[in-house]
Amino acid sequence: MRVIADFHIHSRFAMACSSNISIEGMDTTCKEKGIKVIGTGDFAHPTWLKELKAGLEPAEPGLFKAKGSETGVRFVLSGEVSTVYNANNDSKRIHHCMLMPDFDSVDALVDKLSKKGDLSSDGRPQVSMSSAELVEAAMSANKDALVFPAHIWTPFFGALGVYSRYNSLKEVYGDQEKHIHALEQGLSSDPQMNWRISGLDKYTLLSNSDMHSLPKIGREMNVFEIEESKLSYNEIIDAIIKKDKNRIKLNVEYFPEEGKYHFDGHRQCVVSVDPDKYKIKNCPTCGKKLTIGVLHRVNDLADRPAGFVPDNSIPYVKLVPLIEVIAHVLHKQPTSVAVDKTYKDIISVSGTEFDALTSTAAKAIASKSNEEIAQAIINARNGTITIIPGYDGVFGVVDLLNKEKGKPVSNSWKQKQL
Repeated sequence: MRVIADFHIHSRFAMACSSNISIEGMDTTCKEKGIKVIGTGDFAHPTWLKELKAGLEPAEPGLFKAKGSETGVRFVLSGEVSTVYNANNDSKRIHHCMLMPDFDSVDALVDKLSKKGDLSSDGRPQVSMSSAELVEAAMSANKDALVFPAHIWTPFFGALGVYSRYNSLKEVYGDQEKHIHALEQGLSSDPQMNWRISGLDKYTLLSNSDMHSLPKIGREMNVFEIEESKLSYNEIIDAIIKKDKNRIKLNVEYFPEEGKYHFDGHRQCVVSVDPDKYKIKNCPTCGKKLTIGVLHRVNDLADRPAGFVPDNSIPYVKLVPLIEVIAHVLHKQPTSVAVDKTYKDIISVSGTEFDALTSTAAKAIASKSNEEIAQAIINARNGTITIIPGYDGVFGVVDLLNKEKGKPVSNSWKQKQL
């Protein structure tokens, strides 16, 4: 059975997140997108945790469903925490994701975290703990907990981001690194980039949306193959820990150039710098330091050439979310009525967004939208698109129909058809 999972999401109680996020909304959205397992997000927030306890009921072992729902969507208890501490005479702010199999374990962990920070201040709370202490707290709450660094390359909060000043996960987690079996790549990197660093080979690469609104669910996903009778929290975690290619089939990725920290840059001066071409540290306009992006940081730590593929690698594809495709072609806002109607029309023929993006015939898509939307989806599948890369908190600009002549383009390439 195909199990598509997105483990890292947020509730409406996290900073800069939509007020429309709810259990019911997540359940409906995941059904449309083809997602089987979704993280609850923000389980440390007291109000959201109360809603989760009231709105979810047990399904398969360690998994939950929305009460009264028949969508088949399952929830896994998840949260993100920011650890704030000093190490090596340096201030550290690192984001981590956690999965738990039951509410009792969440309660035990929350009790420990509540002594280290105000959990009601943000869905992603800040706690005065080291990264190692956080892992130790999670594992003491439940030995089957899964902890992994969130968006590992993000400059300001990623475990290996340039401003963390860590060069390995062993440095980040110390003696608790033995419990770290996976890492989240983040929107601005992809497996091809992470494969360049041999020290990451032992970790399972996870692709999650880190969504702040319902339409962003599934912009990155993990595809598992799990026997229906074996579906459970422990089956999923075991596949991740063992990096089992028989059960982990695919990473579904954003185009990393579209991520908002791919290139170096200075947003205030609208300066974007390709680190492969220019070795500069200061903004050429104002002289202030550039924000060093993900590509630059990967290049600094890489001990393999671009294009290297390790023997134990899991396949991946890069896709553009369907709402983004439609909005781009129609020249409308993603939240517009026209985009929503077209989205639902395409889902009516494809079944799910995942199928629309990966396998539904172009003719069928065009019959429910138009030829340009169908062609844009095919271009995204093939990777024959152009992108102005993101930098310093600015998302990249994607041209799915290659019409923006004369503008700087970071890449135009082909990837294997699914």
